[in-house]
Amino acid sequence: MTAAPTLDVERSLLAEGASAVIGVDEVGRGAIAGVVAVGACALLTVTDAPPERLRDSKLLSPARRAEVEPQVRAWAAAVAVGEAEPAEIDDLGIVAALGLAGRRALIALHEAGVPVADATVLLDGSHDWLTPALSLPPRIVTRVKGDRDCASVAGASVVAKQHRDALMAADHERWPVYGWAGNKGYGSAEHLAAVAAHGASPRHRVTWLRGPTLLDGLDS
Repeated sequence: MTAAPTLDVERSLLAEGASAVIGVDEVGRGAIAGVVAVGACALLTVTDAPPERLRDSKLLSPARRAEVEPQVRAWAAAVAVGEAEPAEIDDLGIVAALGLAGRRALIALHEAGVPVADATVLLDGSHDWLTPALSLPPRIVTRVKGDRDCASVAGASVVAKQHRDALMAADHERWPVYGWAGNKGYGSAEHLAAVAAHGASPRHRVTWLRGPTLLDGLDS
């Protein structure tokens, strides 16, 4: 297994005076169906070690993620997942929809008692898509490979991935033809073929179904 994420960055941010560190990561950005989900994992201290098998969600098997996710919830001060619906992604675009989902996750943490306004948000990646969605944003620090290196961000990725996968499994029961239990809304060959054969569902991001491959199939 790859090296475990550490709390080095979180310790540094807390030492600088943050009242909490909130790791944030998104799941489902590149899917053509389903919500985009943003996970948030809040730490008030770093006295407890993270779950031993915690890794970026992309590095864990489904069985391992299911094992680790409740451990993350028990370890963190609080966790939350915000969503943006397919129609919101179509209306706003994916970057603004990410911000909307992230804002909803931070509101949920605030309602759980996390001092979000005085926290530092540790955001995976190099692009700060969260600040434009917030009227009074906390300090936001971007971190490339944060989901690999930082335990709070890895925790956010696991919680968000489990949450979104469960939503896609439930949607699969209603629209099984698209195979969402397996592809989780991403554009696999089978998924694209099902869209070409049956058209889009209410859970598809309609503006994303306009690439040359899909148009060729839909027009045939």
